[in-house]
Amino acid sequence: MSNEAARTGELGGISVRDLNLYYGESQALKNVNMDIYPNEITAFIGPSGCGKSTFLKTLNRMNDLVDGVKITGEVCIGGQNIYDPRVDVTLLRKAVGMVFQKPNPFPMSIYDNIAYGPRCHGIKGRRQLDAIVEESLRGAALWEEVKDRVKKSAMGLSGGQQQRLCIARALAVQPDILLMDEPTSALDPISTMKIEELMSSLKERYTVVIVTHNMQQASRISDRTAFFLLGEMVEYGETEQIFSMPRDKKTEEYITGRFG
Repeated sequence: MSNEAARTGELGGISVRDLNLYYGESQALKNVNMDIYPNEITAFIGPSGCGKSTFLKTLNRMNDLVDGVKITGEVCIGGQNIYDPRVDVTLLRKAVGMVFQKPNPFPMSIYDNIAYGPRCHGIKGRRQLDAIVEESLRGAALWEEVKDRVKKSAMGLSGGQQQRLCIARALAVQPDILLMDEPTSALDPISTMKIEELMSSLKERYTVVIVTHNMQQASRISDRTAFFLLGEMVEYGETEQIFSMPRDKKTEEYITGRFG
């Protein structure tokens, strides 16, 4: 592993080497190599079906849940290949949290949504759970809006609030890395702006990786951008460079709206 890769792997970064993913006979990811840097927002863009969400899910082994998936190559976090058979997947997903496209709060109180993960990892003390719930809601910029109704059902929150609750739920188990799969695609513009502001503040403490179909969003909030097409990572670099001077013609055609 290069020094650069080692640096990304030790500090909340991710080093991906020669990653291929197959659904049965069909190859969905082709030889992906990249370093994702700590305390940055990295965006994956590309047309539907290009492999960006599939790749995101390889970073915390969510694809393990799909029948017939075969993965070759390495994804190293903290210097360890997460596909090593000795890796505890539960602990991996504690370190690498996931927020999905559609808000998916549990049908229970706001408090219990956030306390769920810490309880699963053995934290039972009321005072400690209270502190985690408040800290996580503050971290997701939701505390002031819900502090008087944390014992009420999470299902009564608006869509944007539910998505921030899901972010708070991911933060509650103290991850190092936060993966977000099109986290604003189901939200209105005001809620989208709040989530974008939140992501920009979260990168101070976490490594954030986002899949987005919204190129304006990628250009607004990400530090680096990767463009995927037909399972291949065509280009990866600093966001400003990708959007102003893409090196690959396919990237330029996608960004200027000529296809996709």
